[in-house]
Amino acid sequence: MTNETPVTGSPDGPPTGSKRAVSARPSGSLREALIAAGRDDARITKITERSAPPETHAETTVRVPPPLPAAPAALAPVPAAEPARVIAAKPALRPANNHVEVEVQSTADDPISSPPRTQLVRGRSTVKRTEFHQDPVVGWLVIVGGPGLGAFRPIYEGNNTIGRGATQRIPLNFGDEAISNEEQAYLRYDSVDRKFLLVPNLAKTNIISVNEKKPTSAVELSAMDLITVGRTQLAFVPFCGGDFDWSELNDLKG
Repeated sequence: MTNETPVTGSPDGPPTGSKRAVSARPSGSLREALIAAGRDDARITKITERSAPPETHAETTVRVPPPLPAAPAALAPVPAAEPARVIAAKPALRPANNHVEVEVQSTADDPISSPPRTQLVRGRSTVKRTEFHQDPVVGWLVIVGGPGLGAFRPIYEGNNTIGRGATQRIPLNFGDEAISNEEQAYLRYDSVDRKFLLVPNLAKTNIISVNEKKPTSAVELSAMDLITVGRTQLAFVPFCGGDFDWSELNDLKG
């Protein structure tokens, strides 16, 4: 026998007892549905959180590209090739052989091409005075005024002709046209009396003077006398005389 709840209330309104029975079922099933739905949402959320990649991986992926500019660093070894070329080129500067050194050594050993070696003198040296290399010099005429200033001409033993020609024994060829070409005067040294004599050539039109005097005959000269010929002035410097003469050398007497 079934127990039924009696329906109370007015005939126009809904029955009170049946409303409780009807509302009790939907209430329970809705609650369960909401609970079940909440469980599903939580499960979906957990699955989503578990399957979703962490944010750190995304950031790492974004930060990976910056190291790419380091790739040109691989070109850094290229400059090392330049020293390699330089080092490789250095051996080319070395001579292929020692031909030059051998040539120099052979030249030094050649007695014909090499200069004579200086000899070392031990003890007292022996000096020879057997013969003259040229006419012995007995004095000098030094130009102290006019063309050829500072030059000199040697005086030899015996008679010396003075003129601007190259054939003169004392040539004064420095450009003074006032000097006669030949035999303007004679300068003589005699080893017997050891005296110097200046003899003017009276046949010439140009005049010669000694210490501002114009002699017409032979004049004995002393050291540092001034002789004027044309526009040239000369100082007399003797080498031989009363203190020395070449005839005193014993080796030349025999």
